[in-house]
Amino acid sequence: MKLLLALLTLLGVSLFFAQNPPQKNPGLTLRRDGHWLVIEGKHLPDGELRINYLEAYCRANSTDADWVKDTVINHKCEPISLSDDGKTMKLRDTLTDGVIVDHTITAGTDEVTFELTAHNPTSKRSEAHWAQPCVRLGEFTGSEHGTNLSKGDIEDYVPKCFIFVDDELTRMPTPQWATEARYIPGQVWCPKDVPRTDVNPRPLSELVPSNGLIGCVSGDKKLLFATAWEPYQELFQGVARCLHSDFRLGGLKPNETKKIKGKIYLMKNDTAALQKRYSQDFPEH
Repeated sequence: MKLLLALLTLLGVSLFFAQNPPQKNPGLTLRRDGHWLVIEGKHLPDGELRINYLEAYCRANSTDADWVKDTVINHKCEPISLSDDGKTMKLRDTLTDGVIVDHTITAGTDEVTFELTAHNPTSKRSEAHWAQPCVRLGEFTGSEHGTNLSKGDIEDYVPKCFIFVDDELTRMPTPQWATEARYIPGQVWCPKDVPRTDVNPRPLSELVPSNGLIGCVSGDKKLLFATAWEPYQELFQGVARCLHSDFRLGGLKPNETKKIKGKIYLMKNDTAALQKRYSQDFPEH
């Protein structure tokens, strides 16, 4: 009798799982909303993360230049495709100087991978030296006013943000916080191999980051956001409750092609795990 009951119980469990299979974690998915790249995930605060992708392509000698008049190179973004599962998106940017940048963006369980190919098909050298993906983090960090930039302190998220200095996670505001520039507020950190004349015209820190990571923790401290690119031009804490790891193009000669790669991590709040993944993904750094 006991054996019969055990068999019936086992059969019932088997039938339940056959009719109700465990749901596979879909992880992150992608969609396009105007100029926004939207990363969606059930585990994310507010269910999504928005990126102004791309905010701008920029010329060199930008640190003390007029942003609109002298620095920005206008571009048009054309959506090419989005896979049925929302995991892979392809975009094409065409700059006014003729440069074409193809983007392949792939969403994983807790990360998004960017693979870019920039090509100059013209007979003239391109002045496109760097570009800005602007990641909005008001909702993620639990800012009271989220993405509403007309209310509250637009730097209220800053204490939850970090870079790495001398190989140590360093919270913002970092030491020697700069306050003077053509445009304020904000903070820029320039890597050692980039001219300090070629970055965002916001306050420029004296500190040199020890790697290309910039990130923050979520409002409930359970999650961690971080981003990095190779090659990268600067790390930037912006004025739209945003963070940037801005990638470098360095100008393109006629018929020249360059490859750029990037990552966004949206993972458990574990700094050691982040650093391990980053070192595997960006051995160049």
